[in-house]
Amino acid sequence: MSNATNVKVSRDDSRWELEVRAELPSEALSKYRADALKEVTADAKIDGFRPGKAPESVVLKHYGEQTILEHAAEHAVKHEIPEILAKEKANIVESPRVSIEPPVMGEPLKFVARAPLAPETKLPDYKKIAAKKNAEKTETLVTDEEHAETMKHLKREKARIKHLEEGKDPTEAMKLAREVDEKELPDLDDEFVKSLGYEDVGKFSEVVRENLKNEKDLKETEKRRAALLDELVKASDIKYPAILKEYELDDMEARMAGDLERMGTTLEKYLVQVKKTREDLRKDWDKQADERAKVRLVLAEIARAEKLEPDQAKLAHEIEHAKQHHPQANDAAIRAHISHALRNEAVINFLESQK
Repeated sequence: MSNATNVKVSRDDSRWELEVRAELPSEALSKYRADALKEVTADAKIDGFRPGKAPESVVLKHYGEQTILEHAAEHAVKHEIPEILAKEKANIVESPRVSIEPPVMGEPLKFVARAPLAPETKLPDYKKIAAKKNAEKTETLVTDEEHAETMKHLKREKARIKHLEEGKDPTEAMKLAREVDEKELPDLDDEFVKSLGYEDVGKFSEVVRENLKNEKDLKETEKRRAALLDELVKASDIKYPAILKEYELDDMEARMAGDLERMGTTLEKYLVQVKKTREDLRKDWDKQADERAKVRLVLAEIARAEKLEPDQAKLAHEIEHAKQHHPQANDAAIRAHISHALRNEAVINFLESQK
Protein backbone atom coordinates (compact mmCIF):
# COMPACT_ATOMS: atom_id res chain seq x y z
CA MET A 1 0.00 0.00 0.00
CA SER A 2 1.29 3.45 -0.91
CA ASN A 3 2.39 5.88 1.79
CA ALA A 4 2.01 8.86 -0.56
CA THR A 5 -0.30 11.74 0.31
CA ASN A 6 -1.79 14.66 -1.65
CA VAL A 7 -1.80 12.44 -4.71
CA LYS A 8 -3.03 14.19 -7.83
CA VAL A 9 -3.32 12.19 -11.05
CA SER A 10 -4.08 13.78 -14.42
CA ARG A 11 -3.79 12.96 -18.11
CA ASP A 12 -1.92 15.02 -20.65
CA ASP A 13 -3.92 14.26 -23.80
CA SER A 14 -1.49 16.12 -26.06
CA ARG A 15 1.36 13.76 -25.09
CA TRP A 16 -0.93 10.90 -23.98
CA GLU A 17 0.81 10.59 -20.64
CA LEU A 18 -0.30 10.13 -17.07
CA GLU A 19 1.05 12.71 -14.63
CA VAL A 20 1.32 11.92 -10.93
CA ARG A 21 2.04 14.62 -8.36
CA ALA A 22 2.40 13.45 -4.78
CA GLU A 23 4.17 13.82 -1.45
CA LEU A 24 5.78 11.31 0.86
CA PRO A 25 5.39 12.12 4.59
CA SER A 26 8.61 12.83 6.47
CA GLU A 27 8.19 9.77 8.71
CA ALA A 28 8.04 7.52 5.63
CA LEU A 29 11.18 9.15 4.22
CA SER A 30 12.89 8.45 7.58
CA LYS A 31 12.29 4.72 7.08
CA TYR A 32 13.82 4.84 3.60
CA ARG A 33 16.72 6.89 4.99
CA ALA A 34 17.65 4.07 7.36
CA ASP A 35 17.59 1.57 4.49
CA ALA A 36 19.59 3.92 2.26
CA LEU A 37 22.29 4.38 4.93
CA LYS A 38 22.65 0.61 5.27
CA GLU A 39 22.93 0.21 1.51
CA VAL A 40 25.53 2.97 1.11
CA THR A 41 27.49 1.53 4.05
CA ALA A 42 27.55 -1.91 2.43
CA ASP A 43 29.16 -0.47 -0.72
CA ALA A 44 31.33 2.19 0.92
CA LYS A 45 35.07 2.22 0.24
CA ILE A 46 36.69 4.44 2.84
CA ASP A 47 40.42 4.64 3.65
CA GLY A 48 41.28 2.74 6.82
CA PHE A 49 38.36 0.32 6.51
CA ARG A 50 37.69 -2.80 4.51
CA PRO A 51 35.02 -2.27 1.79
CA GLY A 52 31.59 -2.25 3.41
CA LYS A 53 32.95 -2.44 6.96
CA ALA A 54 33.07 1.23 7.97
CA PRO A 55 30.73 2.26 10.81
CA GLU A 56 27.56 4.07 9.74
CA SER A 57 28.66 7.19 11.62
CA VAL A 58 31.88 7.30 9.55
CA VAL A 59 29.96 6.67 6.33
CA LEU A 60 27.51 9.44 7.15
CA LYS A 61 30.36 11.86 7.86
CA HIS A 62 32.18 10.80 4.65
CA TYR A 63 29.23 11.08 2.24
CA GLY A 64 27.12 13.68 4.01
CA GLU A 65 23.50 13.68 5.12
CA GLN A 66 22.20 15.12 1.82
CA THR A 67 23.68 12.25 -0.23
CA ILE A 68 21.98 9.71 2.04
CA LEU A 69 18.69 11.58 1.81
CA GLU A 70 18.86 11.75 -1.99
CA HIS A 71 19.56 8.03 -2.09
CA ALA A 72 16.58 7.46 0.22
CA ALA A 73 14.35 9.69 -1.91
CA GLU A 74 15.14 7.73 -5.08
CA HIS A 75 14.33 4.44 -3.36
CA ALA A 76 11.16 5.85 -1.85
CA VAL A 77 9.77 7.15 -5.14
CA LYS A 78 10.69 3.95 -7.03
CA HIS A 79 8.68 2.02 -4.43
CA GLU A 80 5.72 4.39 -4.25
CA ILE A 81 5.06 5.08 -7.95
CA PRO A 82 4.16 1.47 -8.92
CA GLU A 83 1.69 1.40 -6.03
CA ILE A 84 0.05 4.62 -7.19
CA LEU A 85 -0.12 3.50 -10.84
CA ALA A 86 -1.53 0.11 -9.83
CA LYS A 87 -4.31 1.86 -7.91
CA GLU A 88 -5.07 3.97 -10.99
CA LYS A 89 -5.11 0.81 -13.15
CA ALA A 90 -3.06 2.74 -15.66
CA ASN A 91 -1.84 0.88 -18.76
CA ILE A 92 1.76 2.12 -18.92
CA VAL A 93 4.10 1.23 -21.78
CA GLU A 94 7.39 2.50 -20.34
CA SER A 95 8.97 3.41 -17.02
CA PRO A 96 7.87 6.83 -15.79
CA ARG A 97 10.13 9.89 -15.97
CA VAL A 98 10.52 11.16 -12.43
CA SER A 99 11.58 14.48 -10.97
CA ILE A 100 12.11 14.81 -7.20
CA GLU A 101 12.48 18.00 -5.22
CA PRO A 102 15.65 18.12 -3.08
CA PRO A 103 14.79 16.13 0.07
CA VAL A 104 14.85 17.83 3.48
CA MET A 105 14.72 15.73 6.64
CA GLY A 106 11.58 16.38 8.63
CA GLU A 107 9.63 17.70 5.61
CA PRO A 108 7.43 15.88 3.05
CA LEU A 109 9.17 14.69 -0.11
CA LYS A 110 7.50 16.09 -3.23
CA PHE A 111 7.80 14.34 -6.58
CA VAL A 112 6.30 14.29 -10.08
CA ALA A 113 6.14 11.29 -12.41
CA ARG A 114 5.08 11.23 -16.07
CA ALA A 115 4.32 7.85 -17.62
CA PRO A 116 3.47 7.19 -21.30
CA LEU A 117 0.09 5.49 -21.70
CA ALA A 118 -0.57 2.59 -24.03
CA PRO A 119 -1.88 3.73 -27.44
CA GLU A 120 -5.62 3.66 -28.08
CA THR A 121 -6.81 3.16 -31.65
CA LYS A 122 -10.50 3.22 -32.56
CA LEU A 123 -10.89 2.14 -36.16
CA PRO A 124 -13.55 3.23 -38.66
CA ASP A 125 -15.24 0.74 -41.01
CA TYR A 126 -11.91 -0.08 -42.65
CA LYS A 127 -13.39 -2.75 -44.92
CA LYS A 128 -15.86 -0.26 -46.40
CA ILE A 129 -13.14 2.38 -46.88
CA ALA A 130 -10.83 -0.16 -48.50
CA ALA A 131 -13.55 -1.41 -50.85
CA LYS A 132 -14.29 2.17 -51.94
CA LYS A 133 -10.63 2.86 -52.67
CA ASN A 134 -10.23 -0.44 -54.50
CA ALA A 135 -13.16 0.45 -56.74
CA GLU A 136 -11.31 3.60 -57.80
CA LYS A 137 -8.49 1.55 -59.30
CA THR A 138 -7.70 2.66 -62.84
CA GLU A 139 -6.04 0.73 -65.65
CA THR A 140 -2.66 2.14 -66.60
CA LEU A 141 -1.76 2.63 -70.26
CA VAL A 142 1.53 3.29 -72.03
CA THR A 143 1.04 5.74 -74.86
CA ASP A 144 2.93 5.51 -78.14
CA GLU A 145 4.53 8.86 -77.30
CA GLU A 146 5.85 7.54 -73.97
CA HIS A 147 7.17 4.41 -75.65
CA ALA A 148 8.82 6.45 -78.43
CA GLU A 149 10.43 8.80 -75.89
CA THR A 150 11.91 5.85 -73.99
CA MET A 151 13.23 4.30 -77.21
CA LYS A 152 14.81 7.65 -78.10
CA HIS A 153 16.47 7.74 -74.67
CA LEU A 154 17.86 4.26 -75.31
CA LYS A 155 19.23 5.41 -78.65
CA ARG A 156 21.07 8.20 -76.88
CA GLU A 157 22.41 5.62 -74.46
CA LYS A 158 23.70 3.60 -77.41
CA ALA A 159 25.37 6.75 -78.76
CA ARG A 160 26.98 7.38 -75.36
CA ILE A 161 28.37 3.83 -75.28
CA LYS A 162 29.74 4.29 -78.82
CA HIS A 163 31.59 7.46 -77.77
CA LEU A 164 33.04 5.63 -74.76
CA GLU A 165 34.28 2.84 -77.02
CA GLU A 166 35.94 5.50 -79.19
CA GLY A 167 37.96 6.66 -76.17
CA LYS A 168 35.94 9.67 -75.05
CA ASP A 169 35.86 10.33 -71.32
CA PRO A 170 32.44 9.68 -69.61
CA THR A 171 31.54 13.38 -69.25
CA GLU A 172 32.29 14.17 -72.89
CA ALA A 173 30.53 11.00 -74.09
CA MET A 174 27.39 11.99 -72.17
CA LYS A 175 27.52 15.56 -73.53
CA LEU A 176 27.89 14.41 -77.14
CA ALA A 177 25.04 11.92 -76.79
CA ARG A 178 22.71 14.59 -75.42
CA GLU A 179 23.57 17.12 -78.13
CA VAL A 180 23.24 14.89 -81.19
CA ASP A 181 20.18 15.57 -83.33
CA GLU A 182 17.41 13.01 -83.00
CA LYS A 183 17.60 12.17 -86.72
CA GLU A 184 21.27 11.29 -86.35
CA LEU A 185 20.82 8.92 -83.40
CA PRO A 186 21.92 5.31 -84.08
CA ASP A 187 19.22 2.72 -84.68
CA LEU A 188 18.49 0.06 -82.08
CA ASP A 189 19.34 -2.83 -84.39
CA ASP A 190 19.24 -6.57 -83.68
CA GLU A 191 22.97 -6.69 -83.00
CA PHE A 192 22.68 -4.09 -80.24
CA VAL A 193 19.64 -5.59 -78.51
CA LYS A 194 21.20 -9.06 -78.68
CA SER A 195 24.15 -7.64 -76.72
CA LEU A 196 21.56 -6.77 -74.06
CA GLY A 197 20.16 -10.30 -74.04
CA TYR A 198 17.14 -9.94 -76.36
CA GLU A 199 16.49 -11.94 -79.55
CA ASP A 200 15.53 -9.01 -81.80
CA VAL A 201 14.39 -5.39 -81.88
CA GLY A 202 10.71 -6.36 -81.98
CA LYS A 203 10.97 -8.37 -78.75
CA PHE A 204 13.05 -5.64 -77.14
CA SER A 205 10.40 -3.04 -78.01
CA GLU A 206 7.72 -5.21 -76.40
CA VAL A 207 9.77 -5.58 -73.23
CA VAL A 208 10.34 -1.81 -73.04
CA ARG A 209 6.57 -1.20 -73.29
CA GLU A 210 5.92 -3.90 -70.67
CA ASN A 211 8.49 -2.40 -68.28
CA LEU A 212 6.98 1.05 -68.70
CA LYS A 213 3.56 -0.37 -67.82
CA ASN A 214 4.97 -2.19 -64.78
CA GLU A 215 6.51 1.07 -63.55
CA LYS A 216 3.19 2.86 -64.01
CA ASP A 217 1.33 0.04 -62.23
CA LEU A 218 3.73 0.21 -59.30
CA LYS A 219 3.38 3.99 -58.99
CA GLU A 220 -0.41 3.70 -59.21
CA THR A 221 -0.44 1.00 -56.52
CA GLU A 222 1.79 3.06 -54.21
CA LYS A 223 -0.39 6.12 -54.77
CA ARG A 224 -3.60 4.18 -54.07
CA ARG A 225 -2.15 2.56 -50.94
CA ALA A 226 -0.96 5.91 -49.61
CA ALA A 227 -4.43 7.39 -50.19
CA LEU A 228 -6.07 4.41 -48.44
CA LEU A 229 -3.80 4.62 -45.41
CA ASP A 230 -4.25 8.39 -45.24
CA GLU A 231 -8.04 8.02 -45.21
CA LEU A 232 -7.90 5.26 -42.59
CA VAL A 233 -5.72 7.40 -40.33
CA LYS A 234 -7.98 10.45 -40.72
CA ALA A 235 -11.09 8.39 -39.96
CA SER A 236 -9.54 6.72 -36.91
CA ASP A 237 -9.46 8.03 -33.36
CA ILE A 238 -5.82 7.58 -32.39
CA LYS A 239 -4.13 8.48 -29.12
CA TYR A 240 -0.51 7.58 -28.54
CA PRO A 241 2.36 8.68 -26.29
CA ALA A 242 4.82 11.21 -27.64
CA ILE A 243 7.61 8.69 -27.19
CA LEU A 244 6.32 6.72 -30.20
CA LYS A 245 6.87 9.75 -32.43
CA GLU A 246 10.38 10.02 -31.01
CA TYR A 247 10.99 6.42 -32.07
CA GLU A 248 9.90 7.33 -35.61
CA LEU A 249 12.17 10.37 -35.64
CA ASP A 250 15.07 8.23 -34.43
CA ASP A 251 14.41 5.75 -37.23
CA MET A 252 14.22 8.51 -39.86
CA GLU A 253 17.46 10.03 -38.59
CA ALA A 254 19.23 6.66 -38.59
CA ARG A 255 18.10 5.95 -42.16
CA MET A 256 19.33 9.33 -43.37
CA ALA A 257 22.65 8.86 -41.59
CA GLY A 258 23.03 5.45 -43.25
CA ASP A 259 22.19 6.84 -46.70
CA LEU A 260 24.70 9.66 -46.27
CA GLU A 261 27.38 7.23 -45.09
CA ARG A 262 26.88 5.13 -48.22
CA MET A 263 27.36 8.34 -50.23
CA GLY A 264 30.68 8.93 -48.51
CA THR A 265 29.66 11.67 -46.10
CA THR A 266 28.12 12.06 -42.64
CA LEU A 267 24.99 13.53 -41.12
CA GLU A 268 27.10 16.12 -39.30
CA LYS A 269 28.66 17.34 -42.57
CA TYR A 270 25.26 17.41 -44.25
CA LEU A 271 23.81 19.56 -41.45
CA VAL A 272 26.67 22.02 -41.81
CA GLN A 273 26.09 22.13 -45.57
CA VAL A 274 22.36 22.86 -45.29
CA LYS A 275 22.89 25.14 -42.26
CA LYS A 276 20.57 23.22 -39.97
CA THR A 277 20.83 21.59 -36.56
CA ARG A 278 19.72 18.08 -35.69
CA GLU A 279 16.78 19.63 -33.85
CA ASP A 280 15.80 21.61 -36.99
CA LEU A 281 15.81 18.41 -39.01
CA ARG A 282 13.61 16.55 -36.52
CA LYS A 283 11.24 19.52 -36.39
CA ASP A 284 10.93 19.42 -40.18
CA TRP A 285 10.06 15.73 -39.95
CA ASP A 286 7.49 16.14 -37.14
CA LYS A 287 4.37 15.83 -39.30
CA GLN A 288 5.77 12.89 -41.26
CA ALA A 289 6.79 11.11 -38.04
CA ASP A 290 3.27 11.63 -36.65
CA GLU A 291 1.74 10.09 -39.79
CA ARG A 292 4.14 7.14 -39.66
CA ALA A 293 3.29 6.45 -36.02
CA LYS A 294 -0.44 6.57 -36.74
CA VAL A 295 -0.16 4.31 -39.80
CA ARG A 296 1.74 1.75 -37.73
CA LEU A 297 -0.96 1.80 -35.05
CA VAL A 298 -3.80 1.50 -37.58
CA LEU A 299 -2.15 -1.46 -39.33
CA ALA A 300 -1.40 -3.12 -35.99
CA GLU A 301 -5.00 -2.72 -34.82
CA ILE A 302 -6.41 -4.15 -38.08
CA ALA A 303 -3.98 -7.08 -37.80
CA ARG A 304 -5.20 -7.70 -34.25
CA ALA A 305 -8.88 -7.41 -35.21
CA GLU A 306 -8.54 -9.72 -38.21
CA LYS A 307 -5.99 -12.05 -36.54
CA LEU A 308 -3.53 -11.51 -39.39
CA GLU A 309 -0.06 -12.96 -38.98
CA PRO A 310 3.01 -13.19 -41.26
CA ASP A 311 3.32 -16.24 -43.49
CA GLN A 312 5.64 -18.45 -41.42
CA ALA A 313 7.46 -20.01 -44.39
CA LYS A 314 8.14 -16.58 -45.87
CA LEU A 315 9.17 -15.27 -42.45
CA ALA A 316 11.71 -18.07 -42.00
CA HIS A 317 13.08 -17.50 -45.52
CA GLU A 318 13.44 -13.74 -45.05
CA ILE A 319 15.11 -14.15 -41.67
CA GLU A 320 17.66 -16.59 -43.10
CA HIS A 321 18.31 -14.25 -46.02
CA ALA A 322 18.82 -11.30 -43.66
CA LYS A 323 21.24 -13.26 -41.48
CA GLN A 324 23.38 -14.10 -44.50
CA HIS A 325 23.69 -10.41 -45.40
CA HIS A 326 23.93 -9.13 -41.81
CA PRO A 327 25.63 -11.88 -39.77
CA GLN A 328 26.45 -9.50 -36.89
CA ALA A 329 22.86 -8.34 -36.40
CA ASN A 330 20.86 -9.37 -33.35
CA ASP A 331 18.63 -12.36 -34.14
CA ALA A 332 15.71 -11.06 -32.07
CA ALA A 333 15.92 -7.65 -33.74
CA ILE A 334 15.97 -9.22 -37.21
CA ARG A 335 12.96 -11.39 -36.41
CA ALA A 336 11.00 -8.48 -34.93
CA HIS A 337 11.75 -6.18 -37.88
CA ILE A 338 10.87 -8.73 -40.58
CA SER A 339 7.84 -10.05 -38.73
CA HIS A 340 6.51 -6.50 -38.39
CA ALA A 341 7.05 -5.80 -42.12
CA LEU A 342 5.39 -9.05 -43.22
CA ARG A 343 2.45 -8.51 -40.88
CA ASN A 344 1.91 -5.07 -42.40
CA GLU A 345 2.12 -6.65 -45.85
CA ALA A 346 -0.57 -9.13 -44.82
CA VAL A 347 -2.80 -6.26 -43.67
CA ILE A 348 -2.31 -4.35 -46.94
CA ASN A 349 -3.14 -7.48 -48.95
CA PHE A 350 -6.25 -7.99 -46.81
CA LEU A 351 -7.39 -4.40 -47.40
CA GLU A 352 -6.76 -4.65 -51.15
CA SER A 353 -8.92 -7.78 -51.30
CA GLN A 354 -12.00 -5.93 -50.05
CA LYS A 355 -14.80 -5.45 -52.60
